[in-house]
Amino acid sequence: MHKPGRTSLAARLTRTLILSVGAIWLLCVLAVVWYVDREISFNFDNELVEVSHRMFDIAVEQYDSLSGGKKPEQPLVAPAPLFIQDEVVYQMVDGGTRLLLHSSNARPDYFDVPLAPGFADTPDWRIYTVRHPTRDLYLQVADPISERREAVDRTLFGLMVPLITALPLLGLVLWRIARHELRPLQTLADEIASRSSTDLRPIELAGLPHELRSVCDDVNHLLERLAQALNVERALAANAAHELRTPLAAARLRLQTALDHGLSRQDVQAALDSLRQLSHRAEKLLQLSRAESGAALARRPVDLVKLAGAVAEEFWQDARAAERLTLHVPEETMSPVQGDVDALAIGLRNLIENALRYAPEGAVELEVVAPRTVLVRDSGPGVAPDKLQALRERHVRQTDDRTGYGLGLSIVTTIAEHQGAELQLLSPPPGRARGFEARLSMPG
Repeated sequence: MHKPGRTSLAARLTRTLILSVGAIWLLCVLAVVWYVDREISFNFDNELVEVSHRMFDIAVEQYDSLSGGKKPEQPLVAPAPLFIQDEVVYQMVDGGTRLLLHSSNARPDYFDVPLAPGFADTPDWRIYTVRHPTRDLYLQVADPISERREAVDRTLFGLMVPLITALPLLGLVLWRIARHELRPLQTLADEIASRSSTDLRPIELAGLPHELRSVCDDVNHLLERLAQALNVERALAANAAHELRTPLAAARLRLQTALDHGLSRQDVQAALDSLRQLSHRAEKLLQLSRAESGAALARRPVDLVKLAGAVAEEFWQDARAAERLTLHVPEETMSPVQGDVDALAIGLRNLIENALRYAPEGAVELEVVAPRTVLVRDSGPGVAPDKLQALRERHVRQTDDRTGYGLGLSIVTTIAEHQGAELQLLSPPPGRARGFEARLSMPG
């Protein structure tokens, strides 16, 4: 149903088409009027010229016959010729404009035009004047303009009646065409309106025109982004329930034990460690949610050397991490890469945290390699080759007593996908007998 006060697209399109076609039709009618008037006038003029030349010899013979070779004092009235159905209005004058002969239906005021060969007009008559080739005589033939107007009116009436009658039919045809051609648009609108918040499947409609296909593709992209956002929301809830349940239970248990035993320092410290672990996991879950949603990921020039230095500075503030983490950068100047500096910093932090945790006693190296690669390498026990791919999945731990490369590598993998980068996991690193290396290569 259409809402009150709103016209349908079919009605607007029909109205626009009718007005446009009507304007073109009116221009065509004016052109037809001009052409018909011109052609009818041309035909009447040709007929008038033909009659004038034929009548000249007849008028001269009538004048010679009636005058008997003498110049009469009064103009002579010529009888109508038998071979012409309608009596022609004419008069014959000499070079001195003296009226010699005229038809019985002619009056002097009909020929109130200059005496010169060719056409001349009065308000009611079209006059054609022709001069005799050998004698000083002029014949003027008059044709009533009203006859021309009547001929134009009859012709235009015969043309206009079908054209005007066709206008309503044309409007109906345009309306039906508009509704028929806009039917796919209504089908697309109905399909979009039928989707609920839980039905985010792509819209598949066959036979859509190019313009509506573009709209349908854009709507499908929007549905895909909405589905992704809902999936991220559900994943965050599932991850939070999965990851926070154990730290919360441990913190409650430690605090309850501390209360039962007079708040011993050991139990309070254990509860504090559980809360610290809870905070750390909550931060990881938020990082994972941000990475999976792809929210606010920019594409700006990023200096990998400066980025690695800033991330290393954060870890060097911890004395234990500062003793183990070293930074290696190339001597030559590197060109910036395109990416999101915050997302890349989160990825590097997770790689370094995992390396520090997984190799608790060994050195950890953060290295920038030309032209656009940054890697984190540790000297820990490493990972079996058949388990490298599994480390990218969520909640996968290398051992039961450590978090390992589970959630952190899942975050890095997601960030790499959104940044168009490539994440390589190597164990052991090239040229070494043991250890683990995560290599993040940015796109060119």
